[in-house]
Amino acid sequence: MHHSRLEKCFDELKRLKKKALIPYITAGDPLPDLTVNLMHALVESGADIIELGVPFSDPIADGPIIQRASERALNQGVNLEACLNFVSDFRATNKVTPIVLMGYMNPIEQFGWDHFADKAANVGVDGVLVVDCPPEESKMFFNKLKAQHIDCIHLVAPTTSEERLKKILGEASGYIYYVSLRGVTGSDKLNPVDVSRKINFVKKHTKLPVAVGFGISSRKSVFDMAKTDADGVVIGSALIRAMEEAGSEGGSPIETVKSRLDDLSKGLSKKR
Repeated sequence: MHHSRLEKCFDELKRLKKKALIPYITAGDPLPDLTVNLMHALVESGADIIELGVPFSDPIADGPIIQRASERALNQGVNLEACLNFVSDFRATNKVTPIVLMGYMNPIEQFGWDHFADKAANVGVDGVLVVDCPPEESKMFFNKLKAQHIDCIHLVAPTTSEERLKKILGEASGYIYYVSLRGVTGSDKLNPVDVSRKINFVKKHTKLPVAVGFGISSRKSVFDMAKTDADGVVIGSALIRAMEEAGSEGGSPIETVKSRLDDLSKGLSKKR
């Protein structure tokens, strides 16, 4: 039986009674030369899993902050090939931290499904989350990933019906990404009670870990999400916004991300 890095990571955290801290950054933002160092910096600041965003010109699920990050990366020539190379460089010294590529189907189709599955497996990608890819439409694609022992991570939203949820869970592996808001990434209207109820509903139907993301941008929102039964918390827009602000003031993106993640992760470590 193949035990994925993601499975090992969640098992170990469960043993320690901890939640996974899952930061998201867009590959190539603010500078391609910084991406691998940023990934290592996230791990130093407590990241258990890294979600690496693949830049795309029409990111429908993303709010303005991640859209701008995508644009900056694309303007510097960062494509899917570059993202896979970042993972390869990261893996030269870190073979433990799971990496999930998050993005849209278009760049993967251009790259070629087989080519992508092969190369992703070779460089050490652990999971793939394709935002605009309903499981039933892309069984062949997901089968190619599964054949390479790459987990297929799917989004579940507040509006997902039970019937739909069962379909998604039938295809999912690694973890479920629960979208805590109706809307785009980077918004900030969270209702912890609602989120908690929905996570319990999802967990009734699956043994997979559930990570919660979208709208988690303050220590309080991290703390609120940590009180739910979620197994992990995804933080993205807040980190990218912090880097943007630091960049406009001439600050170091790496130091900024480390201190922002350190600060936010305190919401996870408070005694519950």
